[in-house]
This record gives sequence, C-alpha cells and structure tokens, in this order.
Amino acid sequence: MSTDREVPAPEHRRPRGVSDDTVAALGKVSEALETVERARGHLYSFHQLIGHADQQLGEAADALQEAGHVELAGRLRTELVGRNVLCGRWTFQVVEEFDDHYWSPLREHERSVRTELVEGRRHLFEAKMKEERRTHGRTGHEARPSEGE
Repeated sequence: MSTDREVPAPEHRRPRGVSDDTVAALGKVSEALETVERARGHLYSFHQLIGHADQQLGEAADALQEAGHVELAGRLRTELVGRNVLCGRWTFQVVEEFDDHYWSPLREHERSVRTELVEGRRHLFEAKMKEERRTHGRTGHEARPSEGE
C-alpha cells in the first residue's frame, strides 16, 4: 500500500497549535449545521408535498364537479385550493424566509468560525476520529483515496 494514502490529506489535518478542544468545538458547530441541513431537506419535502396536495385538491374539485357535485367542488376551490399554509404565506415563502433568516446566516457563521480557527478546513473532528478508528496499514482503511479516485 502506498504510504501517501496512510497520511490524511492536508485539508484534513489540523493546523499547528489547534487543540483537541477546538477541534471538538468545531465538530459541534459542524454537527449543528448538518442537523439544520437535514431539517431544511424536510422543509423542502413539506414544500413539495403541500404543492402536490394542492394540485390533487384541484383535481378532486374537478372530479367532484364532473360528478355533478358543483357546490362541493366550489367549496374546495374557494376554501382550500391555493390557500396559504401559514398566515399570508405559501410554502415557497416559508422556505425563502428560512433560507434567508436562519440557514444562510448559520452557514456563514460556521464558515467564519472555521476560517478564523482552522484556516477554513472542514470536518477536522471526523478526520481525527477516522485516524483513531481505522486500522492503519490495512486495505480498505486508507486515510485517503489514491490520486484520481
């Protein structure tokens, strides 16, 4: 096995003078961002599901009208089709507000903390954990891929 694969890539090595406590604290910031990224994915799922449900309600109103239930179809169309999910907001507006007022600032702060403390390097906590847990010198446990992988 090539020895260069036994050493983590430079971007996954902590700069000189950075303590374990700093790496652990940065790991917590990164973990919080990852949790918010997952929540954002759920928010986008909610956005798409509500949009799909609105389309389905429109189709249901059409089917009710075609079946002769004009009044019920009209109630669905006027009361639910196109209705705001929150006061004054469709889900795209909720997503935009979340992105602008929480997700984007969190990403900027996470990047700023990394830049100030570890030259912008990412996942140093995980890289440290990998070095501690992998079996050095064993195939399938390399520190990094070979060139071109």
